[in-house]
Amino acid sequence: MYVVIMGCGRVGSALVAGLERLGHEVAVIDKDPQAFRRLGADFHGRQVVGQGFHREVLVEAGVERAQAFAAVSSGDNSNIIAARVARESFGVERVVARIYDEKRAAVYERLGIPTVATVPWSTDRLMRMLMPDGVASAWREPSGTVAILPLPLHEDWVGHSIKELEGVAGCRVAFVVRFGTGVLPKPDTVVQAEDTVYVAAVSGTVSDVTAAAAAAPQEG
Repeated sequence: MYVVIMGCGRVGSALVAGLERLGHEVAVIDKDPQAFRRLGADFHGRQVVGQGFHREVLVEAGVERAQAFAAVSSGDNSNIIAARVARESFGVERVVARIYDEKRAAVYERLGIPTVATVPWSTDRLMRMLMPDGVASAWREPSGTVAILPLPLHEDWVGHSIKELEGVAGCRVAFVVRFGTGVLPKPDTVVQAEDTVYVAAVSGTVSDVTAAAAAAPQEG
């Protein structure tokens, strides 16, 4: 696969190295020629100096034959403009842009540009290291508003229905992993021992949701 990367910072250069290890051909764009020093002597792809959202720069990088394009520079505006040009003007099939502002990321997703909202994704990774298992989210949509997380359940929830759990915890059960297999539950599905229950919850309510699930259900 031929991939064009805009931005040769730490993320861009690491992405280039990973793609080359997998045998893909890569071109890198950066406005600072000194940035290419991060690529190392083993880099065999194309280096293009310029603004990655300019058509002539993209053409020089070979975007017309690229199967994928990643905009990972330090500027949100540059990333989204370059990604849209690659998608809309050159028809690149796989396009992704790194965005620091998670609120703007949701807008760009609606425009058809997949984004990586760096701040909430990094926060989730740190949470996994700091917090007990099951508290941090396993996935978060680009705006950072909704998270999917494995719910730490009190043992007394066994035998109670998914509908009851949702009502008490204030969340929506997305799926259940049962005996190593994913299951899409119905409202009357009953929690079984050893189930791992994944729920969707609004970010500001995660603490309340986990606290409610960690407590024994009230009888009646």
